[in-house]
Amino acid sequence: MRVIEPVKLPSDIVPADQPHFFYGWVIVGCSFTVLSAAYGIQFSYGVFMPEISAEMGWGRTSLSLAYAVYVFVYSALGIVAGVYTDRWGPRFVVGIGGILLGSGVMLLSQVHALWQLYFFLGGIAALGMSAAFVPCNATVVRWFIRRRGLALSMSTSGSSFGNFFVPPLAALLITSYGWRTSYLLLGLGGLVLITLCACFIVRDPERLGLRPDGIQPVLLSEEALAGSHVSPDRRDAWTLASARRTVSFWMLVAAFTMTWLVVFMPLVHIVPFAIDLGVSQVTAATLISVIGLAGFAGRLITGPLSDRYGRLLTLGACLTLEAVAFFGLAVSSGLSLLYPSAALFGFSYGGTTALFPAIVGDFYGRLAVGAIVGFIFSLAGSMAAFGPMAAGYLYDVYGSYDLAFLMSAFFNLSSVMLLCFVKKPAATPQAV
Repeated sequence: MRVIEPVKLPSDIVPADQPHFFYGWVIVGCSFTVLSAAYGIQFSYGVFMPEISAEMGWGRTSLSLAYAVYVFVYSALGIVAGVYTDRWGPRFVVGIGGILLGSGVMLLSQVHALWQLYFFLGGIAALGMSAAFVPCNATVVRWFIRRRGLALSMSTSGSSFGNFFVPPLAALLITSYGWRTSYLLLGLGGLVLITLCACFIVRDPERLGLRPDGIQPVLLSEEALAGSHVSPDRRDAWTLASARRTVSFWMLVAAFTMTWLVVFMPLVHIVPFAIDLGVSQVTAATLISVIGLAGFAGRLITGPLSDRYGRLLTLGACLTLEAVAFFGLAVSSGLSLLYPSAALFGFSYGGTTALFPAIVGDFYGRLAVGAIVGFIFSLAGSMAAFGPMAAGYLYDVYGSYDLAFLMSAFFNLSSVMLLCFVKKPAATPQAV
Protein backbone atom coordinates (compact mmCIF):
# COMPACT_ATOMS: atom_id res chain seq x y z
CA MET A 1 0.00 0.00 0.00
CA ARG A 2 1.51 3.31 -1.02
CA VAL A 3 1.41 6.16 1.49
CA ILE A 4 0.52 9.60 0.10
CA GLU A 5 2.96 12.13 1.45
CA PRO A 6 1.51 15.31 2.96
CA VAL A 7 1.51 18.23 0.55
CA LYS A 8 4.34 20.70 1.28
CA LEU A 9 5.17 24.08 -0.15
CA PRO A 10 8.57 24.08 -1.87
CA SER A 11 11.27 26.21 -0.30
CA ASP A 12 11.30 28.63 -3.23
CA ILE A 13 7.63 29.57 -2.81
CA VAL A 14 7.11 32.49 -0.46
CA PRO A 15 3.58 32.98 0.93
CA ALA A 16 2.24 36.50 0.57
CA ASP A 17 0.29 38.27 3.26
CA GLN A 18 -2.69 36.20 4.36
CA PRO A 19 -6.10 37.55 5.34
CA HIS A 20 -7.03 37.35 9.01
CA PHE A 21 -9.95 35.09 8.13
CA PHE A 22 -10.06 32.67 5.21
CA TYR A 23 -13.46 32.33 3.53
CA GLY A 24 -12.78 28.65 2.95
CA TRP A 25 -13.87 28.01 6.52
CA VAL A 26 -17.27 29.51 5.67
CA ILE A 27 -17.48 26.91 2.89
CA VAL A 28 -16.63 24.21 5.43
CA GLY A 29 -19.30 25.50 7.83
CA CYS A 30 -21.99 25.65 5.16
CA SER A 31 -21.10 22.18 3.91
CA PHE A 32 -21.25 20.89 7.49
CA THR A 33 -24.76 22.31 7.93
CA VAL A 34 -26.05 21.04 4.58
CA LEU A 35 -24.77 17.52 5.27
CA SER A 36 -26.13 17.61 8.83
CA ALA A 37 -29.63 18.36 7.60
CA ALA A 38 -29.57 16.01 4.61
CA TYR A 39 -28.04 12.97 6.27
CA GLY A 40 -29.82 13.51 9.55
CA ILE A 41 -33.14 13.18 7.76
CA GLN A 42 -31.89 10.24 5.71
CA PHE A 43 -30.61 8.26 8.68
CA SER A 44 -33.91 8.74 10.52
CA TYR A 45 -35.63 6.36 8.11
CA GLY A 46 -34.94 3.39 10.38
CA VAL A 47 -36.81 5.16 13.18
CA PHE A 48 -39.84 5.67 10.95
CA MET A 49 -39.86 2.12 9.56
CA PRO A 50 -41.66 0.39 12.48
CA GLU A 51 -44.30 3.13 12.61
CA ILE A 52 -44.97 3.05 8.88
CA SER A 53 -45.08 -0.74 8.90
CA ALA A 54 -47.51 -0.83 11.83
CA GLU A 55 -49.94 1.66 10.25
CA MET A 56 -49.70 0.59 6.61
CA GLY A 57 -49.00 -3.13 7.04
CA TRP A 58 -45.93 -3.11 4.78
CA GLY A 59 -43.11 -5.57 5.53
CA ARG A 60 -39.44 -4.78 6.01
CA THR A 61 -38.58 -6.03 2.54
CA SER A 62 -40.94 -3.52 0.90
CA LEU A 63 -39.77 -0.67 3.10
CA SER A 64 -36.12 -1.59 2.56
CA LEU A 65 -36.67 -1.69 -1.20
CA ALA A 66 -38.06 1.86 -1.13
CA TYR A 67 -34.94 3.00 0.69
CA ALA A 68 -32.80 1.06 -1.78
CA VAL A 69 -34.41 2.90 -4.69
CA TYR A 70 -33.75 6.18 -2.91
CA VAL A 71 -30.06 5.39 -2.28
CA PHE A 72 -29.53 4.10 -5.81
CA VAL A 73 -31.12 7.13 -7.46
CA TYR A 74 -29.32 9.80 -5.44
CA SER A 75 -25.99 7.98 -5.71
CA ALA A 76 -26.32 7.36 -9.44
CA LEU A 77 -27.11 11.04 -9.96
CA GLY A 78 -23.88 12.01 -8.21
CA ILE A 79 -22.13 12.32 -11.57
CA VAL A 80 -24.83 14.74 -12.77
CA ALA A 81 -24.50 16.83 -9.61
CA GLY A 82 -20.72 16.82 -9.96
CA VAL A 83 -20.69 17.87 -13.59
CA TYR A 84 -23.13 20.71 -13.02
CA THR A 85 -21.24 21.80 -9.91
CA ASP A 86 -18.13 22.16 -12.08
CA ARG A 87 -20.15 24.01 -14.72
CA TRP A 88 -22.65 26.15 -12.80
CA GLY A 89 -21.19 26.18 -9.30
CA PRO A 90 -22.45 24.64 -6.04
CA ARG A 91 -24.74 27.52 -5.03
CA PHE A 92 -27.36 26.72 -7.67
CA VAL A 93 -26.99 22.92 -7.44
CA VAL A 94 -27.18 22.73 -3.64
CA GLY A 95 -30.04 25.24 -3.51
CA ILE A 96 -32.22 23.29 -5.95
CA GLY A 97 -31.28 20.10 -4.13
CA GLY A 98 -32.46 21.51 -0.81
CA ILE A 99 -35.85 22.44 -2.27
CA LEU A 100 -36.33 18.97 -3.77
CA LEU A 101 -35.14 17.07 -0.71
CA GLY A 102 -37.27 19.07 1.70
CA SER A 103 -40.33 18.82 -0.53
CA GLY A 104 -39.94 15.07 -1.00
CA VAL A 105 -39.65 14.47 2.73
CA MET A 106 -42.67 16.64 3.49
CA LEU A 107 -44.68 14.68 0.91
CA LEU A 108 -43.88 11.47 2.80
CA SER A 109 -46.33 12.69 5.43
CA GLN A 110 -49.10 12.18 2.86
CA VAL A 111 -48.24 8.60 1.88
CA HIS A 112 -51.20 6.22 1.69
CA ALA A 113 -50.03 3.79 -0.99
CA LEU A 114 -46.73 1.99 -1.49
CA TRP A 115 -46.10 3.58 -4.88
CA GLN A 116 -46.29 7.01 -3.25
CA LEU A 117 -43.52 6.05 -0.83
CA TYR A 118 -41.35 4.96 -3.75
CA PHE A 119 -42.06 8.13 -5.73
CA PHE A 120 -41.69 10.69 -2.94
CA LEU A 121 -38.67 9.04 -1.32
CA GLY A 122 -36.99 7.32 -4.26
CA GLY A 123 -37.84 10.07 -6.75
CA ILE A 124 -38.21 13.62 -5.43
CA ALA A 125 -36.20 13.30 -2.21
CA ALA A 126 -33.48 11.30 -3.98
CA LEU A 127 -33.09 14.02 -6.62
CA GLY A 128 -32.52 16.54 -3.87
CA MET A 129 -30.15 14.31 -1.90
CA SER A 130 -27.91 13.86 -4.96
CA ALA A 131 -26.98 17.55 -4.61
CA ALA A 132 -25.55 17.19 -1.09
CA PHE A 133 -22.43 15.05 -0.69
CA VAL A 134 -20.73 15.52 -4.07
CA PRO A 135 -21.19 19.31 -4.55
CA CYS A 136 -20.31 20.16 -0.94
CA ASN A 137 -17.19 18.04 -0.66
CA ALA A 138 -15.95 18.75 -4.19
CA THR A 139 -16.15 22.44 -3.31
CA VAL A 140 -14.16 21.94 -0.10
CA VAL A 141 -11.49 20.10 -2.13
CA ARG A 142 -11.16 23.17 -4.35
CA TRP A 143 -10.66 25.49 -1.39
CA PHE A 144 -7.93 23.48 0.37
CA ILE A 145 -4.72 21.64 -0.54
CA ARG A 146 -2.34 21.62 2.44
CA ARG A 147 -5.16 21.31 4.99
CA ARG A 148 -7.47 19.27 2.78
CA GLY A 149 -7.75 16.35 5.20
CA LEU A 150 -8.62 18.64 8.11
CA ALA A 151 -11.15 20.67 6.09
CA LEU A 152 -12.89 17.58 4.73
CA SER A 153 -12.96 15.94 8.15
CA MET A 154 -14.78 19.01 9.46
CA SER A 155 -17.24 19.33 6.58
CA THR A 156 -18.10 15.64 6.28
CA SER A 157 -18.57 15.42 10.05
CA GLY A 158 -21.83 17.23 9.40
CA SER A 159 -23.42 13.98 8.27
CA SER A 160 -22.37 12.33 11.55
CA PHE A 161 -23.68 15.26 13.56
CA GLY A 162 -27.02 14.92 11.79
CA ASN A 163 -26.90 11.18 12.39
CA PHE A 164 -26.38 11.86 16.11
CA PHE A 165 -28.94 14.62 16.54
CA VAL A 166 -31.86 14.00 14.16
CA PRO A 167 -32.92 10.34 14.77
CA PRO A 168 -33.59 10.83 18.52
CA LEU A 169 -35.36 14.07 17.66
CA ALA A 170 -37.45 12.16 15.11
CA ALA A 171 -38.27 9.50 17.74
CA LEU A 172 -39.44 12.18 20.18
CA LEU A 173 -41.49 13.91 17.48
CA ILE A 174 -43.10 10.61 16.50
CA THR A 175 -43.99 9.94 20.15
CA SER A 176 -45.59 13.38 20.47
CA TYR A 177 -47.12 14.04 17.04
CA GLY A 178 -47.04 10.80 15.04
CA TRP A 179 -44.83 9.88 12.11
CA ARG A 180 -46.71 11.89 9.50
CA THR A 181 -46.41 15.27 11.23
CA SER A 182 -42.82 14.42 12.13
CA TYR A 183 -41.88 13.94 8.48
CA LEU A 184 -43.58 17.24 7.63
CA LEU A 185 -41.52 19.10 10.25
CA LEU A 186 -38.24 17.43 9.30
CA GLY A 187 -38.74 18.17 5.61
CA LEU A 188 -39.51 21.82 6.25
CA GLY A 189 -36.49 22.24 8.49
CA GLY A 190 -34.20 20.61 5.94
CA LEU A 191 -35.49 22.78 3.11
CA VAL A 192 -34.88 26.02 5.03
CA LEU A 193 -31.41 25.12 6.31
CA ILE A 194 -30.02 23.77 3.03
CA THR A 195 -31.30 26.55 0.78
CA LEU A 196 -30.06 29.19 3.23
CA CYS A 197 -26.56 27.71 3.38
CA ALA A 198 -26.42 27.38 -0.40
CA CYS A 199 -26.47 31.17 -0.70
CA PHE A 200 -23.01 31.39 0.89
CA ILE A 201 -21.23 28.60 -1.02
CA VAL A 202 -18.72 29.80 -3.64
CA ARG A 203 -17.28 27.45 -6.26
CA ASP A 204 -13.55 28.09 -5.69
CA PRO A 205 -11.26 30.62 -3.97
CA GLU A 206 -10.14 32.19 -7.25
CA ARG A 207 -13.62 33.68 -7.69
CA LEU A 208 -12.95 35.79 -4.58
CA GLY A 209 -9.40 36.62 -5.56
CA LEU A 210 -7.98 34.01 -3.17
CA ARG A 211 -5.93 30.82 -3.43
CA PRO A 212 -6.42 27.44 -1.74
CA ASP A 213 -5.71 27.50 2.02
CA GLY A 214 -5.71 31.32 1.88
CA ILE A 215 -2.11 31.46 0.69
CA GLN A 216 -1.05 33.47 -2.35
CA PRO A 217 2.31 32.00 -3.42
CA VAL A 218 4.93 34.19 -5.05
CA LEU A 219 6.98 32.03 -7.42
CA LEU A 220 10.59 32.91 -8.11
CA SER A 221 10.69 31.23 -11.50
CA GLU A 222 8.67 29.32 -14.08
CA GLU A 223 10.82 26.28 -13.25
CA ALA A 224 9.69 26.51 -9.63
CA LEU A 225 6.08 26.65 -10.81
CA ALA A 226 6.57 23.52 -12.89
CA GLY A 227 8.03 21.60 -9.98
CA SER A 228 5.69 22.79 -7.26
CA HIS A 229 3.42 20.33 -5.48
CA VAL A 230 0.68 22.98 -5.48
CA SER A 231 1.04 24.09 -9.08
CA PRO A 232 -2.35 24.30 -10.79
CA ASP A 233 -0.71 23.30 -14.07
CA ARG A 234 0.36 19.98 -12.62
CA ARG A 235 -2.35 19.25 -10.07
CA ASP A 236 -5.43 20.46 -11.93
CA ALA A 237 -4.89 19.15 -15.44
CA TRP A 238 -6.80 15.92 -14.87
CA THR A 239 -10.23 15.64 -16.46
CA LEU A 240 -12.74 12.87 -15.89
CA ALA A 241 -11.76 11.33 -19.24
CA SER A 242 -8.05 11.27 -18.44
CA ALA A 243 -8.64 10.02 -14.89
CA ARG A 244 -10.71 7.12 -16.20
CA ARG A 245 -7.77 5.96 -18.27
CA THR A 246 -5.71 5.22 -15.15
CA VAL A 247 -5.70 1.87 -13.37
CA SER A 248 -5.81 3.59 -9.98
CA PHE A 249 -9.16 5.14 -10.82
CA TRP A 250 -10.88 1.79 -11.33
CA MET A 251 -9.18 0.23 -8.33
CA LEU A 252 -10.58 3.03 -6.18
CA VAL A 253 -14.00 2.42 -7.71
CA ALA A 254 -13.78 -1.28 -6.81
CA ALA A 255 -12.53 -0.64 -3.26
CA PHE A 256 -15.25 1.89 -2.44
CA THR A 257 -17.90 -0.26 -4.12
CA MET A 258 -17.19 -3.19 -1.80
CA THR A 259 -17.36 -1.11 1.38
CA TRP A 260 -20.30 1.07 0.34
CA LEU A 261 -22.29 -1.95 -0.78
CA VAL A 262 -23.00 -2.72 2.88
CA VAL A 263 -22.47 0.62 4.58
CA PHE A 264 -26.14 1.60 4.95
CA MET A 265 -27.15 -1.80 6.30
CA PRO A 266 -26.68 -0.91 9.99
CA LEU A 267 -28.10 2.58 9.52
CA VAL A 268 -31.37 1.16 8.23
CA HIS A 269 -31.66 -2.08 10.20
CA ILE A 270 -29.95 -1.53 13.55
CA VAL A 271 -33.09 -0.08 15.14
CA PRO A 272 -35.35 -2.99 14.07
CA PHE A 273 -32.49 -5.38 14.97
CA ALA A 274 -32.25 -3.94 18.49
CA ILE A 275 -36.03 -4.03 18.93
CA ASP A 276 -35.96 -7.72 17.98
CA LEU A 277 -33.47 -8.22 20.83
CA GLY A 278 -35.93 -6.67 23.30
CA VAL A 279 -34.71 -3.06 23.30
CA SER A 280 -37.31 -0.28 23.43
CA GLN A 281 -37.82 1.90 20.36
CA VAL A 282 -36.46 5.10 21.94
CA THR A 283 -33.39 3.29 23.30
CA ALA A 284 -32.86 1.53 19.99
CA ALA A 285 -32.89 4.91 18.23
CA THR A 286 -29.94 5.97 20.39
CA LEU A 287 -27.83 3.38 18.55
CA ILE A 288 -28.07 5.55 15.44
CA SER A 289 -26.97 8.47 17.58
CA VAL A 290 -24.00 6.42 18.79
CA ILE A 291 -23.08 5.76 15.16
CA GLY A 292 -23.40 9.46 14.42
CA LEU A 293 -21.35 10.58 17.44
CA ALA A 294 -18.61 8.05 16.71
CA GLY A 295 -18.70 9.01 13.04
CA PHE A 296 -18.23 12.63 14.05
CA ALA A 297 -15.10 11.65 15.96
CA GLY A 298 -13.93 9.39 13.14
CA ARG A 299 -14.12 12.16 10.57
CA LEU A 300 -12.39 14.72 12.78
CA ILE A 301 -9.58 12.32 13.68
CA THR A 302 -8.89 10.52 10.39
CA GLY A 303 -8.68 13.66 8.26
CA PRO A 304 -5.74 15.22 10.10
CA LEU A 305 -4.14 11.77 10.53
CA SER A 306 -4.28 11.27 6.77
CA ASP A 307 -2.58 14.65 6.26
CA ARG A 308 0.26 13.34 8.39
CA TYR A 309 0.49 9.61 7.61
CA GLY A 310 -1.13 9.28 4.19
CA ARG A 311 -4.65 8.75 2.86
CA LEU A 312 -4.44 5.10 1.81
CA LEU A 313 -2.86 3.86 5.02
CA THR A 314 -5.52 5.64 7.07
CA LEU A 315 -8.28 4.34 4.80
CA GLY A 316 -7.05 0.76 5.17
CA ALA A 317 -7.17 1.10 8.96
CA CYS A 318 -10.74 2.42 8.79
CA LEU A 319 -11.93 -0.44 6.60
CA THR A 320 -10.35 -3.00 8.93
CA LEU A 321 -12.13 -1.49 11.92
CA GLU A 322 -15.40 -1.53 9.98
CA ALA A 323 -15.03 -5.27 9.36
CA VAL A 324 -14.52 -5.81 13.10
CA ALA A 325 -17.64 -3.75 13.82
CA PHE A 326 -19.80 -5.88 11.52
CA PHE A 327 -18.54 -9.03 13.19
CA GLY A 328 -19.46 -7.52 16.56
CA LEU A 329 -22.99 -6.84 15.34
CA ALA A 330 -23.30 -10.44 14.13
CA VAL A 331 -22.57 -11.85 17.59
CA SER A 332 -24.51 -9.22 19.58
CA SER A 333 -27.28 -10.34 21.90
CA GLY A 334 -27.95 -7.07 23.72
CA LEU A 335 -26.87 -3.49 24.29
CA SER A 336 -23.60 -4.52 25.96
CA LEU A 337 -22.13 -5.39 22.55
CA LEU A 338 -24.47 -3.38 20.33
CA TYR A 339 -23.20 -0.03 21.63
CA PRO A 340 -19.45 -0.65 21.12
CA SER A 341 -20.09 -2.28 17.72
CA ALA A 342 -22.22 0.67 16.63
CA ALA A 343 -19.55 3.10 17.85
CA LEU A 344 -16.76 1.26 16.03
CA PHE A 345 -18.83 1.15 12.85
CA GLY A 346 -19.60 4.86 13.05
CA PHE A 347 -15.96 5.79 13.63
CA SER A 348 -14.68 3.72 10.70
CA TYR A 349 -17.52 4.62 8.32
CA GLY A 350 -17.08 8.31 9.13
CA GLY A 351 -13.37 8.14 8.47
CA THR A 352 -13.84 6.33 5.17
CA THR A 353 -16.32 8.92 3.94
CA ALA A 354 -14.05 11.83 4.87
CA LEU A 355 -11.07 10.27 3.08
CA PHE A 356 -12.86 9.57 -0.22
CA PRO A 357 -12.93 13.11 -1.71
CA ALA A 358 -9.48 13.83 -0.22
CA ILE A 359 -7.95 10.87 -2.07
CA VAL A 360 -9.61 11.94 -5.32
CA GLY A 361 -8.29 15.47 -4.89
CA ASP A 362 -4.77 14.20 -4.14
CA PHE A 363 -4.77 11.86 -7.14
CA TYR A 364 -6.45 14.07 -9.75
CA GLY A 365 -6.37 17.70 -8.63
CA ARG A 366 -9.02 20.43 -8.56
CA LEU A 367 -9.98 21.08 -12.18
CA ALA A 368 -12.70 18.43 -12.59
CA VAL A 369 -12.97 17.22 -9.01
CA GLY A 370 -16.76 17.50 -9.04
CA ALA A 371 -17.12 15.26 -12.07
CA ILE A 372 -14.53 12.74 -10.85
CA VAL A 373 -15.93 12.52 -7.32
CA GLY A 374 -19.43 12.35 -8.76
CA PHE A 375 -18.54 9.58 -11.21
CA ILE A 376 -16.98 7.36 -8.54
CA PHE A 377 -19.81 8.16 -6.15
CA SER A 378 -22.34 7.21 -8.83
CA LEU A 379 -20.78 3.82 -9.51
CA ALA A 380 -19.68 2.84 -6.02
CA GLY A 381 -22.23 4.72 -3.95
CA SER A 382 -25.21 3.42 -5.90
CA MET A 383 -24.28 -0.09 -4.76
CA ALA A 384 -25.20 0.98 -1.21
CA ALA A 385 -28.81 0.69 -2.33
CA PHE A 386 -28.62 -3.08 -2.39
CA GLY A 387 -27.17 -3.65 1.08
CA PRO A 388 -30.25 -2.70 3.15
CA MET A 389 -32.51 -4.47 0.66
CA ALA A 390 -30.41 -7.64 0.86
CA ALA A 391 -30.40 -7.47 4.65
CA GLY A 392 -34.19 -7.13 4.70
CA TYR A 393 -34.52 -10.12 2.38
CA LEU A 394 -32.14 -12.27 4.45
CA TYR A 395 -34.05 -11.32 7.59
CA ASP A 396 -37.39 -12.29 6.03
CA VAL A 397 -35.94 -15.64 4.89
CA TYR A 398 -33.84 -16.62 7.93
CA GLY A 399 -35.32 -14.46 10.67
CA SER A 400 -31.88 -13.09 11.50
CA TYR A 401 -29.36 -10.45 10.39
CA ASP A 402 -26.32 -12.61 11.23
CA LEU A 403 -25.49 -13.65 7.67
CA ALA A 404 -25.88 -10.09 6.39
CA PHE A 405 -23.45 -8.73 9.00
CA LEU A 406 -20.86 -11.46 8.36
CA MET A 407 -20.99 -10.83 4.61
CA SER A 408 -20.46 -7.13 5.31
CA ALA A 409 -17.30 -7.89 7.27
CA PHE A 410 -15.99 -9.97 4.35
CA PHE A 411 -16.56 -7.18 1.81
CA ASN A 412 -14.66 -4.67 3.93
CA LEU A 413 -11.69 -7.00 4.36
CA SER A 414 -11.68 -7.49 0.58
CA SER A 415 -11.44 -3.71 0.14
CA VAL A 416 -8.42 -3.62 2.44
CA MET A 417 -6.66 -6.24 0.33
CA LEU A 418 -7.35 -4.28 -2.85
CA LEU A 419 -5.94 -1.07 -1.38
CA CYS A 420 -2.55 -2.78 -1.07
CA PHE A 421 -2.24 -2.44 -4.85
CA VAL A 422 -3.52 1.14 -5.28
CA LYS A 423 -1.01 3.88 -5.97
CA LYS A 424 -1.19 7.49 -7.04
CA PRO A 425 -1.00 7.92 -10.85
CA ALA A 426 2.60 8.72 -11.74
CA ALA A 427 2.05 10.06 -15.25
CA THR A 428 0.83 13.57 -15.95
CA PRO A 429 -2.61 13.79 -17.55
CA GLN A 430 -1.08 14.79 -20.86
CA ALA A 431 0.89 11.57 -20.89
CA VAL A 432 -2.08 9.33 -20.11
